[in-house]
Amino acid sequence: MKAISGKRFCRLLEKNGWELKRIKGSHHIYTKSGSPLRISVPVHGNKPLKVGLQNHFLKISGIDEVEL
Repeated sequence: MKAISGKRFCRLLEKNGWELKRIKGSHHIYTKSGSPLRISVPVHGNKPLKVGLQNHFLKISGIDEVEL
């Protein structure tokens, strides 16, 4: 799996219907209407996300790995 940056993952979430609720420090918090889940994406410049964290976010958000 290809690791992507937090910035790029945020764009992917927004493309799939997730809404930026707030920013606290370097963490962007996303929610989706009708869902109790929220995703807190660490955005540290263009530094890639850790693979395990990225897999977790993909599973929660329902985004397929092919979209990366």
